[in-house]
Amino acid sequence: MNSRNSVSLVVLILILMSIPPVFSELSVSIIMEKTTYSYCEKLFYTIEVSEVTGDPAIIHIRDEAGKGSSAIPIAISDFRNPIPSLIAFQEEIFPLGKYFIDVQYSGSEATAEFTLIDSNKICIPQVIKPILANWLSGNISDGFLIDAIQKYISTDIIVVPFDVNESNVYDIEIPEWVKNVGYWWIEGGISDDEFANVLNYLLDKKIISYSNESKEEI
Repeated sequence: MNSRNSVSLVVLILILMSIPPVFSELSVSIIMEKTTYSYCEKLFYTIEVSEVTGDPAIIHIRDEAGKGSSAIPIAISDFRNPIPSLIAFQEEIFPLGKYFIDVQYSGSEATAEFTLIDSNKICIPQVIKPILANWLSGNISDGFLIDAIQKYISTDIIVVPFDVNESNVYDIEIPEWVKNVGYWWIEGGISDDEFANVLNYLLDKKIISYSNESKEEI
């Protein structure tokens, strides 16, 4: 190699060394399963990142008025991270309208939105499921289950035609086979609407009743 080529090579190396390295900027995005939800449905979305840094993603969910949830840390272990909600939208907690999901991850941010609408679907409050599970396990009596239904479920959904109180709570009887209906509902085999229809039928036909009911009707 002649001296001219050597000088040119040295100059090229010096130029390359003076150029700062270019790093691709980390990105985060939110992929929504859908953008319209109604009561009884569960929010589902996916956080997609360009790099797994070991940092958690910090999520806030807020409404149009700016009222939002506290920070929710989510572990990011892959480039695509599905985020299913464990609790369905409930009328008592979530008003109708537009909502925003804000995600912060390793210095990057993303926002997505969805709308909660009223579809007139029957929606049984989630609080009933653990109570029903305790009843199915034999931990609470028939009367305590009906008492919970009367307290937590609107009469627009299930009508209990008698008042449950301390004097009759242990006298209420539910046929053993009704437990099959409870299992089906908890496991998602039947809808809230179907479960409510079955209970309304059993209550209306006095298949679910209490022992003193007939005496009070005389």
